[in-house]
Amino acid sequence: MAEQKSLVGGSRILLSLASFVVIVAGLKAAAPILVPFIVAVFLAIMGGPAVFWLKSKKVSSGVAVILVVAGMIGILFLAGYVVGSSVNEFVQVLPSYDARLQEILESWIEWMDSKGVKLSSSFAFEYFDPGAAMSLAARLLNSVGGLLTNAFLILLMVIFILLEASSFPDKVRKAFGSGELTLIRFEEFAAKLNRYVAIKTATSLATGICVGIWGMITGLEYAILWALLAFLLNYIPNLGSIFAAVPAVLMALIQYGLGRALVVVIGYLIINVVISNILEPRFMGRGLGLSTLAVFSSLVVWAWILGPLGMLLAVPLTMTLKIAFESGSGTHWIGVLLGPPADEGDDSSDDSSDEEQNSTDSQTS
Repeated sequence: MAEQKSLVGGSRILLSLASFVVIVAGLKAAAPILVPFIVAVFLAIMGGPAVFWLKSKKVSSGVAVILVVAGMIGILFLAGYVVGSSVNEFVQVLPSYDARLQEILESWIEWMDSKGVKLSSSFAFEYFDPGAAMSLAARLLNSVGGLLTNAFLILLMVIFILLEASSFPDKVRKAFGSGELTLIRFEEFAAKLNRYVAIKTATSLATGICVGIWGMITGLEYAILWALLAFLLNYIPNLGSIFAAVPAVLMALIQYGLGRALVVVIGYLIINVVISNILEPRFMGRGLGLSTLAVFSSLVVWAWILGPLGMLLAVPLTMTLKIAFESGSGTHWIGVLLGPPADEGDDSSDDSSDEEQNSTDSQTS
């Protein structure tokens, strides 16, 4: 009897693993379709509060959606113009920059050889390719440009989602009975996501502006491009600022040499320390609700499944999965593992309980 139970348990584990592999393979195969749809969903979630605010001011649903989408079109048009004009020119001259970086690396190898440090050129070029960072930046910006080519389809999906948003609660109640718990969880997710995206967008915009100004001051070529890259990659926690700095530092190294490259590094350090390590934690707090390991792992997994844009969508997607796992009794443990350490979780739960108690007291009074 015990052997039969163990066999059944083992079969369930194998079936679960096989299902997971099939789902991941399906997501990877459907990435060209999924990425625009996911972006549309998140844009709709971000635009939802603006639509509901306009409706509260006696604006009709159609007009409110049109106004919000018109704002999105303006932002996408500006981003498309900047990405298209800068990336195309940068991609054309990328081979010459790669060759220049190889010349610089060869000169460093010769200098080290003169100091008694023997290093093979073939070994150095095989395991250290400085041009790979610039190529990665070009691929990421090309991916963003490719996403903008689907802007019409994305905006259509955003319009339909926003038009359906007002009737969503009634549909949930009809589908799941009262559905109040489901609605509460969805509202909590939407509020947490909106808060995270709003704060992250503000800090990313500040980072991009500061990087662009610093690039112009130091005379860096494609300063607007590095500012855009800093804005995009700042959405990637912890690693994004490093990824954004490497191509700009290499560009300074190509243009002016080691001294100006160090000046660019110092500028990036000051900007990221002030914005990412002081200002952002001050406003963000522990509202994200993900462990550091979960954030790093999500970057790798979603980048592999959805491509370079998966890194930008990694945190919102992982937040969605965490809330979904916490909603089910059988998968609650996965949501707990994705969350912050137990002491932080206890603190947050204490805070939430205090807020609930305060709200109860205010209602009673």
